[in-house]
Amino acid sequence: MTARRIAVISAGLSNPSSTRLLADRLSSATVTALRQAQGPLEAGKETDTEVDVFELRDYAHDITNNLLTGFAPPALETMINAVVSADAVIAVTPIFSTSYSGLFKSFIDILDPDALAGKPVLIGANAGTARHSLAIDYAIRPLFTYLHAEPVSTGVFAASSDWGASGDQVAPLGERIERGARELAEAMSRRAPVQTDDPFDPANYLGEGRSFGHLLGGLAGE
Repeated sequence: MTARRIAVISAGLSNPSSTRLLADRLSSATVTALRQAQGPLEAGKETDTEVDVFELRDYAHDITNNLLTGFAPPALETMINAVVSADAVIAVTPIFSTSYSGLFKSFIDILDPDALAGKPVLIGANAGTARHSLAIDYAIRPLFTYLHAEPVSTGVFAASSDWGASGDQVAPLGERIERGARELAEAMSRRAPVQTDDPFDPANYLGEGRSFGHLLGGLAGE
């Protein structure tokens, strides 16, 4: 069995939220795309995909404390390890003031700068109007490029009109979700699954690419 893990980061503030709804649709479509990507030669091999969804609002106080003290509380440290050791990341944020939310950026700020190096990322964003759709490329994509992650070409933006019957004038939201999911699945298929079976592997405690100093709570660059 080839095990794959996807970490989903949702930065929505309300419950329920359209941010979480978009995150769920992206993760579901990616799991489907991974199954479809199995060729005839792999027909007898099962692909097991685990999806871990993290609502950043549930960790908001811990993230703030980490920024103030340099130490991650246990729950936050566990969540960070799950994210940085996943095979791929789906990151979805609401757009506030033409850019990602402060909570989303604060979470990115507490990550080790090399924690997501080389990791496939599918970016999603949502806002009330399609006028903010370019925020994916001028604000969010550069953020992950700085972290040396590998965002797939398609970023999925959802405006309020996308959830209605008519949708927008570009491409239906469902088509964009499927295209982004397919690109992420292809990127994951080109990489060997992250191995987490060895209990003595430091990556199981620190997360792939993370430093021992970060486990002690030190923020990079300070």
